[in-house]
Amino acid sequence: MTKQNKKTGMSRRNYLKTSLFGTAGLFIAPSIVPSTVFGKNAPSNKINVAQIGCGRIARGHNMPRTMDNEDVRMVAVCDVDRKRMQEGKQLVQEWYAENKGSENYVDVKMYQDYRELLVQSDIDAVIISTPDHAHLLPCVEAALAGKDIYMEKPLSLTVEEGRIMSNILHRTGTVFQLGSQQRGDTPWPHFRRACELVRNGRIGQLHTVQVGLPGDPAGGDPIPMPVPDHFDYDAWLGTTPHQQYTEQRVHPQQGYGRPGWLRIEQFSAGMITGWGTHHVDTAHWGMGTEYTGPLEIEAEAEFPTDDPNYDGLWNVHGDFRVEAKYANDIRMFISGDFPNGIRFEGDEGWIFVTRGGGPVTDDDPDTGEVTSGPLQASSRAILDSEIGPNEIQLYKGEEQHANWINCIKTREKTAAPPEIAHRSATACLIAHIAMKLPRKLYWDPVNERFKNDDEANAMLSRPQRYPYKLSQVPALRI
Repeated sequence: MTKQNKKTGMSRRNYLKTSLFGTAGLFIAPSIVPSTVFGKNAPSNKINVAQIGCGRIARGHNMPRTMDNEDVRMVAVCDVDRKRMQEGKQLVQEWYAENKGSENYVDVKMYQDYRELLVQSDIDAVIISTPDHAHLLPCVEAALAGKDIYMEKPLSLTVEEGRIMSNILHRTGTVFQLGSQQRGDTPWPHFRRACELVRNGRIGQLHTVQVGLPGDPAGGDPIPMPVPDHFDYDAWLGTTPHQQYTEQRVHPQQGYGRPGWLRIEQFSAGMITGWGTHHVDTAHWGMGTEYTGPLEIEAEAEFPTDDPNYDGLWNVHGDFRVEAKYANDIRMFISGDFPNGIRFEGDEGWIFVTRGGGPVTDDDPDTGEVTSGPLQASSRAILDSEIGPNEIQLYKGEEQHANWINCIKTREKTAAPPEIAHRSATACLIAHIAMKLPRKLYWDPVNERFKNDDEANAMLSRPQRYPYKLSQVPALRI
């Protein structure tokens, strides 16, 4: 029997036919909530979660933090690298053996193709920990399959992809969480505290934000190698052009060290989106610009390929500097010249916030007491200030994975929902475009286009390689 849409009685297939393309030609789809999530037929009232991508961040962070939640069962793993897929299953079994007293607590299924995983009706939600270039398709297809989603940052590799994802995630009613750990009160509540102080005027009128962010080194061995038998390299390349395989283009075959794809523009924009998505998101939170973006942006950067004699593999930006102008004449500067963190400057003081310790800049605008630690300010009075009940209270979320699981149960918005995720990624991606173009760019955050600049607008999207095109997604080919 054809599945019916509860609100209209229309079949899902016919609904998709009539509502697939929305404003500006972007895809939309009906709201589908997993029937097994805390329904009366849900086994033991557990949320069944599957892991897509079993690499470094999945093993060290996403899988164990999700399994820490009592409401979850990790029931499946998926990776185009069968070795990593098998080791992912082993990790889950060992975790349950240690924490539940049984290696067979869950019958963990393995999939090399995420599409085979998504058709499983007993899977309620997925964690997507794939490389940046491989976020679009599993995210869109998971949402259309009715799965809730936790996904690693950044949301997308292009602005166009991000807009498509945000639209579809909203239309499907997907409970989505981006891995923006700085929005969680665990482990870093001081980020929310800093943003609340700024939003409530404790440093006066905000005028400048400094984001400290390093570049990446050059290097990498480009010499081609045979593709390992257990690795579906073509699927790993996905929408991007074919390149000959070499281990440092992808990920280590022994161990789970930092993968080479993070330093190759075909798959990642580099640190501007890698760490930048975290810090720019925090800056937006403090600035109150989470649903908009800059109006002007210009940048300069060093790229290894600027040297005609460079013969390395990695080509993302090195040292760089970005200047962006937001509404109310607030200016954001992003550079490795600043300490790693976010500094908010107002006409009555400043606040600096970071994950760990670290000094503030030498040219402090205030000579008052400087505190030590991850949250610093121009005076103790700023840090001791209480936020009153009638003042701005920002989202108080648990650890990101716990927040996502709790929101799956309540169907409420997460700490890092799709549109906020898209806007933070967009600010970083247009900064990357500005690094490539020797001029100031004028951005329209409503229409998400550069003003009178066809060259810059052409860089908001990328061609997609067949058969890994969005247009080939079965639910969209009607």
